[in-house]
Amino acid sequence: MSLLNRLGGDHLVIQERKELGIRSASTMRNLNDFEIRLHNFLVDEIKKPVNEGEEIEVLIEKLADEFFLKEGEHLTFEEKKQIMHDIPHELTGYGPISPLLADPHVTEVMVNGPSDVYIEVKGKIKKTAVQFRDNLHVLRVIEKIVAPLGRRIDESVPLVDARLPDGSRVNAIIPPLVLNGPTLTIRKFSETPFTIYDLLRMGTLNENMAEFLKAAVESKLNIFISGGTGSGKTSTLNVLSSFIPRDERIVTIEDAAELKLSQDHVVSLESRPHNIEGQGEVTIRDLVRNSLRMRPDRIIVGEVRSAEALDMLQAMNTGHDGSLGTGHANSPRDLLARLETMVLMAGFDLPVRAIREQIAGALDLIVQQARLKDGSRKIIRITEVLGLEGDTIVLQDLFVYNEQKNIVSGRIEGNFSSTGIRPHCSDLFELAGHNIQKLIKEEWV
Repeated sequence: MSLLNRLGGDHLVIQERKELGIRSASTMRNLNDFEIRLHNFLVDEIKKPVNEGEEIEVLIEKLADEFFLKEGEHLTFEEKKQIMHDIPHELTGYGPISPLLADPHVTEVMVNGPSDVYIEVKGKIKKTAVQFRDNLHVLRVIEKIVAPLGRRIDESVPLVDARLPDGSRVNAIIPPLVLNGPTLTIRKFSETPFTIYDLLRMGTLNENMAEFLKAAVESKLNIFISGGTGSGKTSTLNVLSSFIPRDERIVTIEDAAELKLSQDHVVSLESRPHNIEGQGEVTIRDLVRNSLRMRPDRIIVGEVRSAEALDMLQAMNTGHDGSLGTGHANSPRDLLARLETMVLMAGFDLPVRAIREQIAGALDLIVQQARLKDGSRKIIRITEVLGLEGDTIVLQDLFVYNEQKNIVSGRIEGNFSSTGIRPHCSDLFELAGHNIQKLIKEEWV
């Protein structure tokens, strides 16, 4: 990648700021204008031929020193130090939030306008001292994120879903739809995907549940991961996907590609919004239907939230066993109700019993995940879908998390336990070579 491409944009023009009526506080205006002039100078200089192999950070520091000698006499040492800290982030990163994105302990970054930046650490939300200069500064960072993906954000398209190069999920929304100023939400993903050992270390589940889920994936059970926002559904989906044998063809379908599978034979599909003329949209449902013609052994849908539920259920019922997906719901029973609603969104006037027969025939397991009040994430239920009795889908819990609270530390404590019930799908486990008696026991702590 060229140095100029890494800068991600043209000059910061003062006149543009004035035309938009966006100004910093009077006490900071001179310093901000100096930063803008320095930014423009660096962009112009880096456009010129440079020595091959020269690190951009070293080049920025050398050019900035030259600029300080010419125009920075009025700055204090601390001001120069702060500018030299900020400028590399502006040129090669994502402005003031670059250090937050680089911090491995930060799992989410939330920008509510230029003056309010929050982060999530260990499941807890905290406000930071990080600030942008103004609304335009936030907007430029958003544009820098979405432009390489062929997306745009402006008054005609005021909201966008995107991703960073490391797979982190990005949502941005700008005025007039939001009153705080341009708002940016980034759900970070580790460059090294979580493994089952990471989930065990974090206490998301225990070893026996891990062995059971691994056997369930290898036995080609259809599994849905259910949970609320931020409960860790995508991370768990990525871990379960890692159990798929390497000789199988996997097709993943997502709004913004987040899954990082370790297998070689993977085809990643990503939906596309409509363009400014309202044309060219490709939905998750379109991709699910197309994937059936791609000879998949496994279909993985990052999140089922609309009419694609019907196509997903039909795929599960017509030989595409071992499919995986996630959905927003507070309990396994709630997920079934949501699936019914999403099937109706497909526009077909299907009777409720027919929909429930589709759901009961398609799903084998529901993995319910939750973020507890102390910020920890747990798999609180592994539930089997038994089938339809009358007009009711019958569920039975195989594993549950029994929650307790430690009043002294404020942490949620508890234990995982098996209900001891032999799964209805035990024949599938046996056919795949797994000993069901070793997977289901009466009690674990």
